Amino acid sequence: METAPAKTLQKRQVIFLAILLLLWEAGSEAVRYSMPEETESGSFVATLAKDLGLRVGELATRGARIHYKGNKQLLQLDVTTGNLLLCEKLDREVLCGATDPCILHFQLLLENPVQFFQADLQLTDINDHSPEFLEREMLLKIPENVQTGTVFPLKIAQDFDIGSNTIQNYTISPNSHFHVVTHNRGDGRKYPELVLDKPLDREEGPELSLTLTALDSGAPPRSGTTAVRIEVVDINDNAPEFLQSVYEVQIPENSPLNSLVVAVSARDLDAGTNGNVAYALFQGDEVTQLFVIDEITGEIRLKRALDFESTRYYNVEIAATDGGGLSGKCTVVIEVVDVNDNVPELTMSTLTSSTPENSPETVVAVFSVSDPDTGDNGRMVCSIQNDLPFLLKPTFKNFYTLVTERPLDRESRAEYNVTITVTDMGTPRLKTQHNITVLVSDVNDNAPAFTQTSYTLSVRENNSPALHIGSVRATDRDAGANAQVTYSLLPPLDAHVPLASLVSINPDNGHLFALRSLDYEALRAFEFRVGAADRGSPALSSQALVRVLVADDNDNAPFVLYPLQNASAPCTELVPRAAEAGYLVTKVVAVDGDSGQNAWLSYQLLKATEPGLFGVWAHNGEVRTARLLSERDAAKHRLVVLVKDNGEPPLSASVTLHVLLVDGFSQPYLPAPEAEAADAAPAAPLTVYLVVALASVSSLFLFSVLVFVAVRLCRRGGAASVGRCSVPEGPFPGHLVDVSGTGTLSQSYQYEVCLTGGSGLNEFKFLKPILPNLPPQGAGEEIEENANFRNSFGVS
Repeated sequence: METAPAKTLQKRQVIFLAILLLLWEAGSEAVRYSMPEETESGSFVATLAKDLGLRVGELATRGARIHYKGNKQLLQLDVTTGNLLLCEKLDREVLCGATDPCILHFQLLLENPVQFFQADLQLTDINDHSPEFLEREMLLKIPENVQTGTVFPLKIAQDFDIGSNTIQNYTISPNSHFHVVTHNRGDGRKYPELVLDKPLDREEGPELSLTLTALDSGAPPRSGTTAVRIEVVDINDNAPEFLQSVYEVQIPENSPLNSLVVAVSARDLDAGTNGNVAYALFQGDEVTQLFVIDEITGEIRLKRALDFESTRYYNVEIAATDGGGLSGKCTVVIEVVDVNDNVPELTMSTLTSSTPENSPETVVAVFSVSDPDTGDNGRMVCSIQNDLPFLLKPTFKNFYTLVTERPLDRESRAEYNVTITVTDMGTPRLKTQHNITVLVSDVNDNAPAFTQTSYTLSVRENNSPALHIGSVRATDRDAGANAQVTYSLLPPLDAHVPLASLVSINPDNGHLFALRSLDYEALRAFEFRVGAADRGSPALSSQALVRVLVADDNDNAPFVLYPLQNASAPCTELVPRAAEAGYLVTKVVAVDGDSGQNAWLSYQLLKATEPGLFGVWAHNGEVRTARLLSERDAAKHRLVVLVKDNGEPPLSASVTLHVLLVDGFSQPYLPAPEAEAADAAPAAPLTVYLVVALASVSSLFLFSVLVFVAVRLCRRGGAASVGRCSVPEGPFPGHLVDVSGTGTLSQSYQYEVCLTGGSGLNEFKFLKPILPNLPPQGAGEEIEENANFRNSFGVS
């Protein structure tokens, strides 16, 4: 119940607006049309737009539609021509029953802006129903002593048509005893009575069979017949008479079944069986099916439920018949009293599928309310929840519009459940509720937002092409196409970065893929920007920074710079037999193109002609004598040094060194490596060595001069060499790149290594670059790291 002051005020406002609408309607007459029933579907009714003073083009733009109670589609409006057409055949008897005239009330509803026009369509009756008797045969028991002119009531026929199309006359088949007289009832219907013209004689004929015909006055006329069987009985000269010819009674429509309506009473002056009265409902039509009468007591009781909204009055005829066949009749007028037994009905005329956000005072729905009850039972009040941004506005008669009170925000709330409550003013109050869901349609007012402003991804080098290296993700608070995010690569800030050949992005899910195999030694890291744009109109976008770090992989094996293994004449290291333990024989120089621990090199002696004579330092690759040399040691030695990095798995390279033990650097014999395999003979006798020593001493002077000349030529960069010294020509391979600066030598250096016959422990007289293309910066640090290497060869 509405007891709050705010609701009372709202109720008064609605009633005030309703009164204004009623006054306006009273001052404007409805447009009325007329047409016969059973007209074919699609037939032309009227030019509605012209009759209402509207332009034809205005109907379509303003969303014109025909509204009829219950949303039945009986009529349709052609908005292109303004013509009113029939949707289906209209049966007057179905729509209006016995009501005359039959008027269908409908409204023309214009939605934008909302405007109503009242119109009526009157259906005129045609003769489409024939009279019909409910019983195939009537039985009359007539005493033989009945006087001529005696009247016997007959049951009437039914004809659903009205006016001249309904029953106008009754006739009886030709006979010598009876004729039929047609009378008018109080409700306009006609009923027949059988009048005796000639006395009956049971001995001449105990039974007569006649045919009663009911005729209407339609065009063409229709008729219906029933049989009348008359039994002639013995004398019964008094008919039953009711105490009242008309009984009037009121009964509530919600009365339970078997409730007592009224008790009628009739008396008969005859005695015996001729004085026993039996009661019965005289007319067996649809009206009498609602009631039942006790044939002995005359009590009329309710057989079926009553409905005030369907029928408000019933005229029931009661017949009282004695044992001799005489009967009397009375009429019971039953008035049905209305009770509040119908809940209000809500008919939705227009309901928008969605309401756009940020739009104030938008019409969401147009509906009408009705209550079949009368008086306060049919007065209604509409309301919705107080915490919703919507308003109910009364418009025309019982029509209301549901509009937004303020702009909606879909991101705050995407839908609203609105409950429209319609309550009548009866006792007890009945109400109905209609729930509608208002969907807030999205407007593209939010740009996509990345989960991070910058992303850092890591990928190992030598990756397979099309490798998924990571993802970026952006979300959009909008919905539908406005929230569908498409990812793309933005033009790089650094034009030198070939971004299009490095990475690609899946535009649907933001997955990033490496297009080709990356090389840490060529590219350690790169940055690019990704954009996320929605599909709204206009489209909104945002961007984020992605940094890709390339992780090093152990994909480069150590490369030996010295001694070169591909020279045509490998170097042979000369070691004097007088060398002490720890004498520097040579130094293996190697680099690794990787970085970090993948470029940490270690050296070890893999094979030796005489194990234990030479050793290799693990960290710098220096080959030194492990002990003092003796005359028993072989003159020629072959050493295999393994260079291994610290990667996982470790990669390695090996180098073969040829060492020749000599008594002094004046010894001219430097055998080639390929001759070692064939030289398997035992050492020469001691006398041979003495001869060789004497020859060496005698040629010492000459050999010294040759060495001096060779040193001068080598310092000038000449190509000549002394004692089988090989000089590498041309640049080193391009893959010998120390990217991290942790290798032994830089790419921009190429060395010439020569052997001389000088004295002392440092056998390498010089080690200088042939190509002087020094790096501009940072090269000094690399050279300093190899200072020990140069010092070990005597380079200043």
